[in-house]
Amino acid sequence: MTSRFFGHLKTISRHRRLVRKGCFKIGLYWQGLTHDLSKYSPTEFWPGVKYFQGVRSPNVAQRRALGYSEAWMHHKGRNKHHFEYWTDYCEETRQYAVPVKMPRKYVAEMIMDRIAACKVYKKDKYTNASAYEYLHARDTESMFHPETYKELNDALILLRDEGEEKLFDYLKNDYLKNG
Repeated sequence: MTSRFFGHLKTISRHRRLVRKGCFKIGLYWQGLTHDLSKYSPTEFWPGVKYFQGVRSPNVAQRRALGYSEAWMHHKGRNKHHFEYWTDYCEETRQYAVPVKMPRKYVAEMIMDRIAACKVYKKDKYTNASAYEYLHARDTESMFHPETYKELNDALILLRDEGEEKLFDYLKNDYLKNG
């Protein structure tokens, strides 16, 4: 229990530190400071300790054990950098959980989040292609608003092909200023 406690605490703290560093580089200071604070709440932290593995999110293990992840549902409902947060009821189609376009500052934070998560879990196997590969390893495109998906995909292609420095420059000096 003690090793899982400190392992989980170290993992989420490292993740937040990496996101904060990335957000600061692109001018999202408040988002960098407040990123994923809900991970320290009892609803997210204690399941994180219980299901800690160190190689993937504990939410995966909680979902496998219970059939759902209460920690994830809590997290995605409070953190606007997750595309799952950005769904609403569509009066035209009378459907729930219809994706809506994410504001660019949250897309940019989502990119920092994905880079940091890949670095934390892949460790020395991380490459600039990791976040792109993670996006395309799952069939999630239909869960995004089409414009949001395109913006994310294009940014991850830039990261994959030209590196972090080019991506961060683009996000700070073009994407966030001209959106």
